[in-house]
Amino acid sequence: MVRRIAFINYKGGVGKTSLIVNTAACLAKLGQRVLLCDFDTQSNTSIWLLKLDRWNKINAAGEGALYSIFDPGRAKLRDLVVPDVVQDKAGAMALPGLDLVPTTFNLVDLESDYEGDPKRPAYLIFQQQLAEIEDGYDFVLFDCPPNILRASQCGIFSANEIYVPANPDALSLIGFTLLVEKLYKFHALSASFRTGAMGPAAQVQGIIFNSIKTGTDIEVPKMRMQLRLNQYKTAKRAAPTAKIFDAQVRDAMVVRRAVTLGLPVVLVSQEASDETQDNVVNDYRKVAAELVRHGGRL
Repeated sequence: MVRRIAFINYKGGVGKTSLIVNTAACLAKLGQRVLLCDFDTQSNTSIWLLKLDRWNKINAAGEGALYSIFDPGRAKLRDLVVPDVVQDKAGAMALPGLDLVPTTFNLVDLESDYEGDPKRPAYLIFQQQLAEIEDGYDFVLFDCPPNILRASQCGIFSANEIYVPANPDALSLIGFTLLVEKLYKFHALSASFRTGAMGPAAQVQGIIFNSIKTGTDIEVPKMRMQLRLNQYKTAKRAAPTAKIFDAQVRDAMVVRRAVTLGLPVVLVSQEASDETQDNVVNDYRKVAAELVRHGGRL
């Protein structure tokens, strides 16, 4: 059964895009079929995986990106999927199993110019079209911006699990707190549109510490995050099985190099023997493996 997962934190700059892209790549390396949906108007995930030349063509045309299913509304999600999106320098398929629904800067219009039908909010349109194709995947991952406005709502409404990327700092804790409160309100707002076949509304299932700089002591921030998570579990605003992941990802220059190359880190490391790169690849592999195992406890 497909697992639909949103990555989101109300705190920006936590390395969410690098975490979701590289986790998705590691899942694909494990033989999983993965669909990555980009809901962030900055388009970082799309630009990274398509590389700038392919993304520019979609951005210039104004079609072929996520906003097309809302306005003009003639496109279908299935037609937007870029299969096996990662390519090598020669344009050949480099990572089978990782597909992308790309976005471009026009997704910002979903928040301002889009009117739509109140009886069919944007998140319902997306969910219904996703339901037509999701059985072809093991994982559908949603890269959500640090808010719960219309674009994020599409991912949150469709998801059954939420994972929170975090840095070991006070702002990540504040962002997590805001996220849970906003989730509670959105679930109440959207409850009448849910069906039994969709499963329960998504709750936080995990917190993943990311982009940890060398020499940073994360024990105190981790303890504070655990206390807050425990409070939400007691209040039934986080899943009973929610946890802070044992796996965590360190900060490394190779991640920024991977963005420049348009490749996930796991592919960049194949061409280099740098010990730090190998360690970061192992970090992402551990996150992906723990994500797979955690699914058995849901």
